[in-house]
Amino acid sequence: MKPQTEDVWFITGATSGLGAALAEWVLQQGHRAVVTARDVRTLGPWVEAHGGRCLALPLDLLQGADIVPALQQALTRFGRLDVLVNNAGRGYMTAIEHARDEDIRSIFELNFFAMDRLTRAALPGLRAQRRGHIVNISSTGGLVGRAGSGFYAATKFAMEGYSEALAQELAPHGVGVTVVEPGSFRTRFADALLQGSVRDYEETAGARLQAVLRNTGRQPGDPEQGARLIYEAVTCPSPPLHLPLGAGTVGVFRDKAKALMRDFETWEAGAAATEHPAHEPQGNKP
Repeated sequence: MKPQTEDVWFITGATSGLGAALAEWVLQQGHRAVVTARDVRTLGPWVEAHGGRCLALPLDLLQGADIVPALQQALTRFGRLDVLVNNAGRGYMTAIEHARDEDIRSIFELNFFAMDRLTRAALPGLRAQRRGHIVNISSTGGLVGRAGSGFYAATKFAMEGYSEALAQELAPHGVGVTVVEPGSFRTRFADALLQGSVRDYEETAGARLQAVLRNTGRQPGDPEQGARLIYEAVTCPSPPLHLPLGAGTVGVFRDKAKALMRDFETWEAGAAATEHPAHEPQGNKP
């Protein structure tokens, strides 16, 4: 999306990490930012420093009734919305066998369903102006499932498929989609980490949980540099559908792709043999 003077960015989960860094960078580039959080009191000094170009809105994404009024306040203040950044979310680490139903529903409600509700509420305006971009912050866990993070990965896998389909639907309307896959970034991710039981799975889920906790505060990823790359990708002439963040992230995806191809090539002949003999290819199936 080619940037225009004072584009309006709507960013959820802007109190820290990538969300805060992205809002700060966008404002430094001369654009306007709507930043949301459940409690915006901590954002007061930051908002004041940027004068009328920054608007902080209280938004509890788990309360669906709050979404449309928040968007309306943003439109009343700035007149339009150009970039929606779905950044709010939290992690969940547990052995799948011992996960609690209420925790599973909670993580899906915030990481996927709230993101979807906000996106659908913003789409009519973006389509009408035939310009804009949606940024969904996923994770390496959106393409690679790991022990201990099965349900978190499930929410991000859902976001990945959703984003790919949405990109196809919005392309004729001039609206782009980028799904971002950060690796290990120095954010407050662990502060909001929902933890379940890893008993009976100490060597797999347990080891993964301990590694994440030990690494907290020492993650290699710099949120400020990540924010700058997100901005560069969104505002370049041909924004990517997928944007990896972090030095090791591409390697993780490459290893996954190689493993997929090994399985597919090994079983390709068998897969082809499962069709009716008289079948004629009809192109891509749903």
